Amino acid sequence: MSMERFEVFSTCPQSSKIDRPDYLGRVRKISGWCQDYDYDGILVYYDHSLIDPWLVATEIIKATTSVSPLVAVQPTAMPPYGVAKMLSSIAHLYERRVHLNMIAGGFRGDLESIGDTTPHDRRYDRLREFTEIVLGLTAGETVSVEGEWYTANTLKLAPPMPVELQPGLLMSGSSDAGLATASVLGATAIQYPEPAGQETTAPATGTATGIRVGIIARERSEDAWRIAHERFPPDRRGEMLHEMAMAKSDSQWHATLSKLADESAAGGNAYWLGPFQNYNTFCPYLVGDFDEVAAELTSYWARGHRTLILDIPHDEDDFATTAEVFARVSARVASTSLSGV
Repeated sequence: MSMERFEVFSTCPQSSKIDRPDYLGRVRKISGWCQDYDYDGILVYYDHSLIDPWLVATEIIKATTSVSPLVAVQPTAMPPYGVAKMLSSIAHLYERRVHLNMIAGGFRGDLESIGDTTPHDRRYDRLREFTEIVLGLTAGETVSVEGEWYTANTLKLAPPMPVELQPGLLMSGSSDAGLATASVLGATAIQYPEPAGQETTAPATGTATGIRVGIIARERSEDAWRIAHERFPPDRRGEMLHEMAMAKSDSQWHATLSKLADESAAGGNAYWLGPFQNYNTFCPYLVGDFDEVAAELTSYWARGHRTLILDIPHDEDDFATTAEVFARVSARVASTSLSGV
């Protein structure tokens, strides 16, 4: 009997953070590690500072045999038919499946630069309508709609999408609007978790959920924390950038993590928001020895999360050590199941 496991995605490095001659090689290397360690896919970011995620997705596909790009899709970037056409074209050329990470908004500056002043919750209304058209087209439907945001008249996709290559669907589910939209669309709602065992929100019911975290784990906890602080040292400039982003953001997850940052700064557990506070990344980190981090992940599993999006990897050691954590999570989950608890 196969053991239950998380669906696991890594994250592609940002093109703005790596020298141009080195970027493509780095993407291919991380893609290969994902293949070697049996990851399901790789998240590819979208914002105005980065190269087109669909082009990066094709490089991930060419560098692997089974890893699925998880492409960030923002409705202001391209029309729904354009997204469906990209999916069907990749399926036709490479016979590979792509996951979609549907994003309702983005950086405030990016939205303002294109004149998008749509309020937070209304962006999720737009995202729902957008995604329903994409899913209808990729399912082979002839789509006619007179919506609030989009119009289509007997629209059909060519070449058609094979059933087995239909896109997987993920989206932010940290806000009430995001979680409700994910539920309607049948998407996996990705959340930025609070410390395991200290969650203030009730687990979602009837909606698949996952979390976005970074992991730094080693045999000894002190080694993991040493690496964590070397990798993400205190940075006053980063703190200022974080404060500026907070002042402009209407994101619920950003506000929630910012409130938690001071509480977690004292340490004492595996949950760490130092990189988030310094504007190095946008998710919590789990830091500690293998058992400490496995205990945290097992708690998230117990709350119903079945998908992980891991932060940008530093090197292959991140994959090897995280594999050890996953093995211990599987053992804990199996033990709990056998005991009937």
